Amino acid sequence: MTRRCSKANRTPTTPAIRCAIYTRKSSDEGLQQEFNSLDAQREAAEAYIASQKAEGWTCLPDRYDDGGYTGGNMERPALQRLLADVDAGRIDCVAVYKVDRISRSLLDFARMMETFEKHRVSFLSVTQHFNTTHSMGRLTLNILLSFAQFEREIIGERIRDKIAALRAKGKWTGGTPILGYDVDRSNGSPRLVINPAEASRVRAIFEMYLEHGTLLAIVAELDRRGWRSKVWSTRGGKRRGRLPIDKCRLHAILTNVLYLGKVTHKKEVYAGEHEAIVTEDLFRSVQTRLQQNRNAGNIELRNRYGALLRRLLYCKACGRVMVHTFTSRANKRYRYYTCTNAIKNGRRKCPTASLPAGEIEKAVVDQIRCIGQDPDLLGETLRQARAQVDETTERLTDERRIIERGLVRYHAEIRRMATTERPSHALTDRIADLHDQISKSQRRLAEIDGQLVELRRDLVTETDVATAFADFDNLWTALTPREQVRMLNLLVHRVEFDASDSSMEISFYPSGIKTLAAGTEGLATQAGAVEDAA
Repeated sequence: MTRRCSKANRTPTTPAIRCAIYTRKSSDEGLQQEFNSLDAQREAAEAYIASQKAEGWTCLPDRYDDGGYTGGNMERPALQRLLADVDAGRIDCVAVYKVDRISRSLLDFARMMETFEKHRVSFLSVTQHFNTTHSMGRLTLNILLSFAQFEREIIGERIRDKIAALRAKGKWTGGTPILGYDVDRSNGSPRLVINPAEASRVRAIFEMYLEHGTLLAIVAELDRRGWRSKVWSTRGGKRRGRLPIDKCRLHAILTNVLYLGKVTHKKEVYAGEHEAIVTEDLFRSVQTRLQQNRNAGNIELRNRYGALLRRLLYCKACGRVMVHTFTSRANKRYRYYTCTNAIKNGRRKCPTASLPAGEIEKAVVDQIRCIGQDPDLLGETLRQARAQVDETTERLTDERRIIERGLVRYHAEIRRMATTERPSHALTDRIADLHDQISKSQRRLAEIDGQLVELRRDLVTETDVATAFADFDNLWTALTPREQVRMLNLLVHRVEFDASDSSMEISFYPSGIKTLAAGTEGLATQAGAVEDAA
């Protein structure tokens, strides 16, 4: 006889509910620990799911962890994987520790809930009990999300206000370290301190731009020298930087007001608590040249019409460079030098406006010719040349002083770490970095000492000036037009035209005077070297 089981004796099959656990932490601080916040969130969710085992709940092994991501948007890799698995039908329930772990935006959460409802996926917060199948549960959820979004916005406002206040006091508020500075965290709050070896490179980059006038020429020179971007380490010990300095990175260096010892917040500029690397005059000159090249599209660099005073002639009233231009009438071309202030703001803004190119070029050459016959002009030329040497000497001496202070700081840090900190790989790496910085600083000190010795050796004397300009007329007429342009660029530092009395003031390079005094052969050699470099 066959025994049949009654319907009452049958055990109903409990459907399995596949639960995915999502965890999030806004910052990456502490994530390297063996048991971190993400692990604590997952452990709490796993315990809750285990308590519902009788209902058929099972925890999926896949981890959906977003460490170091904000809840203000949905641009999170683990969240995107979770939504993709929901779309694929692999998940029946999404569990979180708190509602604000999955989102702090009402709009984003509404989109996620729409996706969950479309695929019949339930949502669970293990520390906040509510049921989204009823209207009261949905209201409770929306209230919690509203407070989560409000909290996020308040935190954001506080952070922005704090950054604004710190910037107004001149403090560095973080970011990627830049070439020329190190980040000192020994006193709690981070501050920028000069890296002497890198600072000398930054100054050289600014000076190279004034010399060459083009970004691409400097990019090629920096690549030839093997100079790279700032090398720095993350808090996790990962090395970053040492990238080639391309045109964009070079422009960022040349326009960064941090090198002036200042900080910015939005459009405001404040005096910083860190030391400047470049002077106001050097920074302003570079910005002027950048603006000129941007406006002129670099077409003046070709010098197609043999402008003798290209990049040499300045309007004294405006302090602006006068660019070479021309107009054509009746098939005849007329050349001019025009003040960039007049070009940008109208001729009424500049007393000089325009000068006939041929006449002003002839006047400059004639005045250089007259130096050899006029004792007063000889004396003034000698004074200017010595003033330039004194200025360069002062700049190098200041740089030497900064490097020496940096060496004292490096040695003090090595002594402190050796006596107070426990041995570790990070400590060894830091000490190695400091020794490397010390070696670079000492090499730069040797370079500066060599430059100072060279400046003293090449100091222009009255005899040099007299010899250089005694036979200038014969030397000038022997040169081709192209060689004349190169000669003026080697000899003349700046020509200032004063429209109030139609006078000119010419300043010379001391090295150019020395070369001219050495004769035509020395001048041709140096001019050829400049052409090869260009």
